[in-house]
Amino acid sequence: MVGFRAHSGWAAVVAVSLEKGEPVVLVRQRVHLVETFSYEFRQPYHTAEKMLAGQGREFIQRIRDEATRLAYRAIRELESKTQEQGVKLTRCGLLLASGRPLPALEKILASHALIHTADGELFREALLHASNRCGLRDFRIKEKGQVLRLKGNALMRRVTELGRPLGSPWSQDEKFATIAAWLALAAPAKNNSKEHEKSAAS
Repeated sequence: MVGFRAHSGWAAVVAVSLEKGEPVVLVRQRVHLVETFSYEFRQPYHTAEKMLAGQGREFIQRIRDEATRLAYRAIRELESKTQEQGVKLTRCGLLLASGRPLPALEKILASHALIHTADGELFREALLHASNRCGLRDFRIKEKGQVLRLKGNALMRRVTELGRPLGSPWSQDEKFATIAAWLALAAPAKNNSKEHEKSAAS
């Protein structure tokens, strides 16, 4: 399975499988979700805040489309790498922030806090759309709840050990992405795509 921890403009991606009941990291990488890796494109809502309303909306949509395309390409490349190791990807785990639905664009751009939230959500949504398009069942985990509670326990120590043979980078981003993939492996076989499409359309 594959786990994502998204940031503005990029994501930590880790593919995990089980061998004799033990997790094994197959692939670890960092993926850019914008063509031009600069503040302007990595923070699309911040950029749109300085534009006229119509221009801002078009710019955000452009970055959303670009991020989804790059995420789709990255997942397809990841699928090829794992298939070479005899593993087929079927699920993805994605770490979420608050999970609260965002208001209309005008209200987002009127609030600095919401602008920060929307920048992050855009790239998470891109990863979800791309994963669904690739046929992966998505499993979503609230980072501030489920994952942060794992810090310091046996699972987090195990994940830290998993990364030692791989070397750097094996930061919190890779560790949390690994946990997301691991939890997706253990999750019930339920496809959240319809739920995602519903939330994305609202």
